[in-house]
Amino acid sequence: MLVDVFRRAEANGKFSHLVVPQGEPIPQEATDWEWHDEARGIVLNEDLASWPEYGIENPGEQLDKKRYAITSVKEMTR
Repeated sequence: MLVDVFRRAEANGKFSHLVVPQGEPIPQEATDWEWHDEARGIVLNEDLASWPEYGIENPGEQLDKKRYAITSVKEMTR
């Protein structure tokens, strides 16, 4: 799947990531946060159990339910 990846700074030098299908806007429920471009138009396999480089678990399930996938609190990256 072609996606756009955004990130935001969290406490202690960690980051959260938000992934949306390429060209889609950041969903309304996530626009209250300051997201910055990390990558545009990259290919990620939504059938994988996780995207560890972004701290995202069950990406396919998240994309199906919400049309975006986001880092879980326990999986924030450095």
